[in-house]
Amino acid sequence: MIDFSLFEKKTNIIFKDKKLLEQAFIHRSYINESSGTKLSHNERLEFLGDAVLELVVTDYLYNKYTDRDEGELTAYRSALVNAVIIGEVALSLGMNDYLLLSKGEAKDIGKARSYILANTYEAYVGAVYLDQGYDVARDFIADSLFGKIDEIVKQKLWRDAKSLVQEKSQEYLNITPSYKVISEVGPDHDKHFTVGIFFGVDKIAEGKGHSKQEAEQSAARHALEAKEWLD
Repeated sequence: MIDFSLFEKKTNIIFKDKKLLEQAFIHRSYINESSGTKLSHNERLEFLGDAVLELVVTDYLYNKYTDRDEGELTAYRSALVNAVIIGEVALSLGMNDYLLLSKGEAKDIGKARSYILANTYEAYVGAVYLDQGYDVARDFIADSLFGKIDEIVKQKLWRDAKSLVQEKSQEYLNITPSYKVISEVGPDHDKHFTVGIFFGVDKIAEGKGHSKQEAEQSAARHALEAKEWLD
């Protein structure tokens, strides 16, 4: 069993149920290779943590931006709980050092690891909620995540990249972008898509994601950066 005591000290959250803490870090692939373990993977905790995260973030944004409508607040929330942002936060917290993965998954340190870390963050939130209650889970999310929102709003990272790139490409080039799946790898529960964005026959950029929609958004944002259309 991994010693989580340093992580508990770092987050200042000492679990009553240590097995619940450990379960938050167990990826499905680890269970497949470790049939002897009595714990299950973290996907149920992730499901719960995702709901807690959405409520906490929604409440925060509702009270912080009292002059914004629900459409803009929804866009802010989507940008803040984006898998890339959450993955970066999880990495900064040191969660990568505690992941329980299969040998194959442990070798992958690229984009796929970022998504695993994002899922682990949500699972950890679910575990904190069960073990410590809503207030502690809320405070953890506030301390680790809320600092990102000012930059997101300032840089307008909340805007829908696909809509914006279509608007800009039609305005400047009279072209409607198209998207094409370049690769699709991984088992059904952990798919990874690479999508290209094209202006006519020209591929402008690529994006990756756990779904086609996520990969398309990533490709659109990279295209906006490539064309210097982000104001």
